[in-house]
Amino acid sequence: MDISENIKKYKSELPESVKLVAISKTKPNEDLMQAYRAGQRIFGENKIQEMTDKWEELPKDIEWHMVGHVQRNKVKYMAPYVSLIHAVDSLKLLKEINKRAKQNERSIDCLLQIKIAEEDSKFGISAEEAKEILNSEAYAKMDHVKVIGLMGMATFTDDEKQVRSEFEYLKSVFDQMRDQHPDLKELSMGMSGDYQIAVDCGSSMVRIGSSIFGARNYN
Repeated sequence: MDISENIKKYKSELPESVKLVAISKTKPNEDLMQAYRAGQRIFGENKIQEMTDKWEELPKDIEWHMVGHVQRNKVKYMAPYVSLIHAVDSLKLLKEINKRAKQNERSIDCLLQIKIAEEDSKFGISAEEAKEILNSEAYAKMDHVKVIGLMGMATFTDDEKQVRSEFEYLKSVFDQMRDQHPDLKELSMGMSGDYQIAVDCGSSMVRIGSSIFGARNYN
């Protein structure tokens, strides 16, 4: 696996309007540094502790994205540095992020995770619940958190028609919500297996891991 070549390949292939989030979970710092030296600055992690360890050791111009499911009791560990939280799925979580961001005298950008896949294992909320959060009085009072878009994960399937219809649905929800909330600008959808379909459907951010860094080591 030539990590720097892979980064260059994606950078040349993706439209300029689409950000590449390199999903570096379980990968050692030297792998991330290979990507960094190839020009990559956005890295995504799914465990707060692992991300914090990497943040402490790696260059400070890296933008860290939390892409995994977030437990409220762990938010405080990433609040000093996280750039974007992709998978916000409740008002309670937003409140906690707002509280911890305030303690660190900063504002944290977030995406609301919409459930678009058929599998039960995928987290997320409905489009209706997302609208309720954005229109809520509680959210209007939050000064240290900003919802800047939506995120979704398609069903893990070889059926491209299904994947495309899920991404198209999320894009239509995004467009509809943006009419009311012009702050919404990012649509995070697409991973190693389906990012091309996601880009076709209007994604502004793709999350690519194994195609950059090779298979993950979970043991």
